[in-house]
Amino acid sequence: MLYHLEEYGRFVEIAGYRGIKFEVAEAYLKVHRRQTHVVAVQFFDAEIVATPRHLYFAALNSLQAFKGKTNISKTVAMEAMLYASAQRQILKAIARSGIKPTTQNMAVLIIGENQQSVELELAAVSACANKAPDDRVLEMNSVKLESLKKNFDISEGEIEVVRKGDDGAVAVADLVVERVALLATQF
Repeated sequence: MLYHLEEYGRFVEIAGYRGIKFEVAEAYLKVHRRQTHVVAVQFFDAEIVATPRHLYFAALNSLQAFKGKTNISKTVAMEAMLYASAQRQILKAIARSGIKPTTQNMAVLIIGENQQSVELELAAVSACANKAPDDRVLEMNSVKLESLKKNFDISEGEIEVVRKGDDGAVAVADLVVERVALLATQF
């Protein structure tokens, strides 16, 4: 899903991949991190991503942090990892939301100055992984729901307060996005 964040002059792409190999993703990041600053790329364990909206708000908060000079990290990509994980420490953020050798499904967040560079980066990720994006890995399911509740310390009481109708998955996704937003207020 491609978004245009006009206020920041950036385009954001959020995509998912099924059956990814950790070594491929890690190698891609090592090669491409040292290149241009036109595009920022960050990989996440899709089992810790509560819908594309989760990464959208992580990107938005990351860009706002750099605009307001309140960023914790040196790069927009790492700042997005911090926000997506709702952690202020890089190692904790990576441990919670980053890809691991056991990761099967991956989410990718690409932030760039123009649509073409973002689309080219997504094509490069797909070529490296030898897979087409599969955004279904970003959707909520029962396993992901339990993982999110555990990783973001979400209680049943919180879910009941936020629950809309009978859908606990929407409540959990809303609570994760809330934690992403609240990171900016923590000191």
